[in-house]
Amino acid sequence: MHSDAPVSLVRDHTIYSCVMGSRAFGLATDGSDTDRRGVFLAPTPLFWRFEKPPTHVEGPAEEQFSWELERFCTLALRANPNILECLHSPLVEYVDDTGRELLALREAFLSRRAHDTFARYALGQRKKLDADVRQHGAPRWKHAMHLLRLLMSSRDLLRTGALTIDVGPQREALLAVKRSEVPWPKVDAWMSRLATEADEAATRSPLPAEPDHARVEDFLLRTRRASALRADGEAPRTLQPGPDDERVQGVVRGRSVRQR
Repeated sequence: MHSDAPVSLVRDHTIYSCVMGSRAFGLATDGSDTDRRGVFLAPTPLFWRFEKPPTHVEGPAEEQFSWELERFCTLALRANPNILECLHSPLVEYVDDTGRELLALREAFLSRRAHDTFARYALGQRKKLDADVRQHGAPRWKHAMHLLRLLMSSRDLLRTGALTIDVGPQREALLAVKRSEVPWPKVDAWMSRLATEADEAATRSPLPAEPDHARVEDFLLRTRRASALRADGEAPRTLQPGPDDERVQGVVRGRSVRQR
């Protein structure tokens, strides 16, 4: 493909994009970055070539990362925490008809597999925090805050069957951790308690044991087929503002999220 093809895939074929990170989690402060995540649908004829389209693209804006639809669905079916949270961002930047179908499948991706994947990710992050404490006497407090948030999200998902990523009333308590106002032993005990609560919730979770693989595959096949049948020479689509743009731009304090 041409050298600018990855950028053009994001520019012309995005089906869903959102804001993630602290802004989506309800933990943003004045200096927070705006992390953009998205999904693009590579035109089906590109897969008929020897050189396949990329599974993911960085950019073109700063702090922007996008996945090709098939890769995104594969990771979501595996209960990848970052991917599942991307599907549940309260700050939608753009969504088209295909993107709306993807969002309508959110529950199909959720299963008790999330217990293992979230717990495994949390364990890796906790080991890094423990290493920082041993070496430097203190953890990276921002990372500690985000690990607590992830543990809360995982526990509540297993309890309720719904994934909510905004921390809501826990905002101030978590920001106090970020400001190193909570002693590490207390934070460490908080993490252990949340992990235990998640383990307990997993035993009686309303989530199904496995995701709805067939439903997701049907969506992917229909989408690929529609792309293949689309008339050649169709003009590239320009992303139009979505219904949530005003809210997103307000969250980033007047900075346009829709930089291209």
